Amino acid sequence: MKPGFDEAAILAIERPDPRLWTYYVLCCLAAFPLAPILLPIHWFRYQTMRYRFTDQGVSMSWGILFRRQVLLNYARIQDIHLRSNVVERWLGLARLFVQTASGNTSAEMTIEGLTQFTEVRDFLYSRMRGVNDPQAGANHGGNGPVTAGGADVSGELTGVLREVAAELRALRQALPPPATPSAEQSHV
Repeated sequence: MKPGFDEAAILAIERPDPRLWTYYVLCCLAAFPLAPILLPIHWFRYQTMRYRFTDQGVSMSWGILFRRQVLLNYARIQDIHLRSNVVERWLGLARLFVQTASGNTSAEMTIEGLTQFTEVRDFLYSRMRGVNDPQAGANHGGNGPVTAGGADVSGELTGVLREVAAELRALRQALPPPATPSAEQSHV
């Protein structure tokens, strides 16, 4: 099955779409009294925002005085949410919230200013599944199943784990049952 995205086009994405600056201006104008403060902040964010999609993961960086960079390996990605408000939909933009298993409830990375957001989401899902699912990984050029000398060792590992579990059960049954405290001992 052929994926619904052009991988080369996604790997070539480095900057947000110029419509993101339009979105930032509209948001700053909505907060009219704060616009003189918010416009320069958003201008520098827009001008310094960079994305990089590689074979190992995705990175995002922005900022002048306080430079921030977020690097995510595809193996760390747990979920991807796609959101857009009315203005973003009108401009043809959306935000991708990429979440990891870091224990944080907010997104680890927010990719914004993309017009091909569904393709990027599908690309990230395919890479995420390619890393986490050995069968999908084999289809996407991943590592595939763990092998030793060409033989699949997952069945071997399962057998060893079953033997360990059986030995633990036998040990548990061989131990005497725990002693229950008498009435006098429990009042002390």
